[in-house]
Amino acid sequence: MRIHHLNCISTCPVGGRLMDARTDSIVRRGELSCHCLLIETDRDLVLVDSGFGLRDVADPRSRLSRFFLALLRPAFAESMTAIRQIERLGFDPRDVRHIVLTHLDFDHAGGLDDFPHATVHLMASERDAALRRETMLDRMRYRPQQWSTRDHWRVYGGGGDSFFGFERVRELEGVHPDIVMVPLIGHTFGHAGVAVRRQRDWLFLAGDAYFFRHEMDLERPWCTPGLRFYQWMMEKDREQRLHNQDRLRALRRAHRDEIEIVCSHDIVEFERLAGRSATVPEEHIAPELAPA
Repeated sequence: MRIHHLNCISTCPVGGRLMDARTDSIVRRGELSCHCLLIETDRDLVLVDSGFGLRDVADPRSRLSRFFLALLRPAFAESMTAIRQIERLGFDPRDVRHIVLTHLDFDHAGGLDDFPHATVHLMASERDAALRRETMLDRMRYRPQQWSTRDHWRVYGGGGDSFFGFERVRELEGVHPDIVMVPLIGHTFGHAGVAVRRQRDWLFLAGDAYFFRHEMDLERPWCTPGLRFYQWMMEKDREQRLHNQDRLRALRRAHRDEIEIVCSHDIVEFERLAGRSATVPEEHIAPELAPA
């Protein structure tokens, strides 16, 4: 399988350096990625998370809460949506048969509308929490305006085989077996990571289980104060969130050569894997220009 790394619209939160540790000021806005994966399998295309979509770009006020628009100020650009990057790669978006979601937050599910024929795979507990929308925060983070393809959702509980000591869900219906969903509860009640087998190891997209690369440091893990506060604000189960961060660090320590762990929003992690700036869309590279 071939994996493409798509930044499906950066967010630019207030706090600058307090958020991303690389912006040169705390009065400027920072930059966080929205790291999605496009996977070429031997039978179809699979998208892991969908980022913001065309309708979010066209009319964000009707789709997203005013609070999060002001706080995060997404860098809306049609060229950075998943569907447009997939087209630039030379694919037909209708060949995206499956979308595997880490969770249903607005910045991960906005592009679902752009793939009306795709089956969407997610945890049953995530669907249930999103439909309930019990708190004000839930009503801001979960946006039914983005769910036009809800009839195509397939939901899962636990009960699958173990994945390096983590529970995994059973095989996703119709999805290549080397794409694995792993529950990582905490950020939301139905949050999951998604692991993809590469030629020699696994890439494990941990979604929003953590936000900053140094949270996975083995000796002295740390996080910027802005992202530490944001994670606290957004968490649904603090004990489970911190427990799963500990488990991810233990996984990295024990299986460094077998698994590469990344999150959805650390821009340094994204640019290292993608090999390009997060502001540049993925696009087709002619064979004569492709790296050896």
